[in-house]
Amino acid sequence: MARGNELCGLCDDDMAEQKRDYYEVLGVSKGASEDELKKAYRKLAKQYHPDLHPGDAEAEAKFKEVNEAYEILSDKDKRARYDQFGHAGVDPNFGAGGGGFGGFDMGDLDLGDIFGSFFGGGFGGGGFGGGARRNGPQQGESLRASVTITFEEAAFGCEKEINLTRSETCEDCRGSGCEAGTTAETCPECRGSGVVRIQRGGGGFAFTSTAPCSRCRGTGKLIHSPCKSCSGSGSVRKTKRIAVNIPAGIDDGQAVSLRGQGNAGKNGGPAGDLIVGVRIQPHPQFKRDGTTVLYEQKVSFAQAALGAELEIPTIDGKVKYDLPAGTQTGTTFRLRGKGIPGLHGRSRGDQYVTVRVTVPTTLNAEQKEALRAFAKAMGEEQGEQPKGFFDKKKKKK
Repeated sequence: MARGNELCGLCDDDMAEQKRDYYEVLGVSKGASEDELKKAYRKLAKQYHPDLHPGDAEAEAKFKEVNEAYEILSDKDKRARYDQFGHAGVDPNFGAGGGGFGGFDMGDLDLGDIFGSFFGGGFGGGGFGGGARRNGPQQGESLRASVTITFEEAAFGCEKEINLTRSETCEDCRGSGCEAGTTAETCPECRGSGVVRIQRGGGGFAFTSTAPCSRCRGTGKLIHSPCKSCSGSGSVRKTKRIAVNIPAGIDDGQAVSLRGQGNAGKNGGPAGDLIVGVRIQPHPQFKRDGTTVLYEQKVSFAQAALGAELEIPTIDGKVKYDLPAGTQTGTTFRLRGKGIPGLHGRSRGDQYVTVRVTVPTTLNAEQKEALRAFAKAMGEEQGEQPKGFFDKKKKKK
């Protein structure tokens, strides 16, 4: 009982002094700049966030400690009091507390922005917004389009034009949304930030999140005399004809990105990009595998048996090839450097030609008799299992 009375009898000053030094908590020096404080806080807040350590009481305690340290040191007045009086100058028990996480305010730092940057948007749990809009420059949306090109155009490159409807910065108001000679008023509700703070609490915790300001719709400004050309939006819809350079060697399903050809940005932000997907028409003769061209060459039985000089189609035109005598159907040979050029100047692929021996489907009497004579000369009998051409030659010798 005496021990309990001793604990309860600790003075407020002793309780304040039990806390770790805020600079030590953030791992920065006493003369750290605002950027250094923010960088240290971002790192530690991500490291100890409760959503990354469910059920870990120690991580939760460190997270609260880091938030408290940053809340004090990021506020110039509170930091000055802390530097002069220590914890006693800012501890809630001494009348210097505030709202926010665990009884303190997060100042101007938006946790939704922090964790949104870590995890790509609305951070789950904890009540952080993660998607609140800001009044700063915003990049415009990227747009998508597609073009269809021929097999040869894909191989050697080409230029195509597409019709694109996109939003562009209004020329009359230069994106401000205001009629000439007028300016927008800073929203008094959000003070131009485009967002308002919403404090929620429960289970002994208090969280401050942000949401788009309903009065200015997240723009941070009120336009009383909107531009007639764009109705105050700062952008107008226009249809443009855009030239797209398709690089040599592009494959089906790949895309070309045109920087800055998408929708106009907001608040002075850059325009988005245009992503053009490429579709390649099937070729009646050639097939493609990467930079390799595949082709099937039909030959007659006589050409396969006796050999022949062939004219092989390629994407560069026809080339001559000496087919060796006795070539079997299914034989594949290579034409070096007759394939698809590689993207970005890489070496060119090859063309592979597969021989297919064709069998006549209709024969007249004279042709049939000639074939019977040939079979007899080869020592074949009708109904006999056929043997290879060269096997017959060896047997005859």
